Amino acid sequence: MTITRIDAGPRMSQAVIHGDTVYLAGQVGAPGESVTAQTEAVLAQVESLLARAGSDKSKILMATIWLADMADFAEMNAVWDVWVGGLDAPARATGEAKLATPAYKVEVIVIAAR
Repeated sequence: MTITRIDAGPRMSQAVIHGDTVYLAGQVGAPGESVTAQTEAVLAQVESLLARAGSDKSKILMATIWLADMADFAEMNAVWDVWVGGLDAPARATGEAKLATPAYKVEVIVIAAR
């Protein structure tokens, strides 16, 4: 089976396609922005990468969302709910983690079908 990498760098690829499955690297927004702004930016990046991989958000199988602070759960969910609205919601896990830099508040990792 062929493996295709999108935006491959020395440490990671932004997306890897294996067969009919698309794996996205963790996506983050602009450091220092609000949780709302970072979530909107991240979800736009997810949509863009999925499109480049021949998929779309309706085909997301699993999303893992990391928040720097679980106190931001409702704010992130307000953006997520609008974005997913009307679709069959994917499986999802959300947790709190120390992200790569304190200025990052939200990171989203996605696995999707093509």
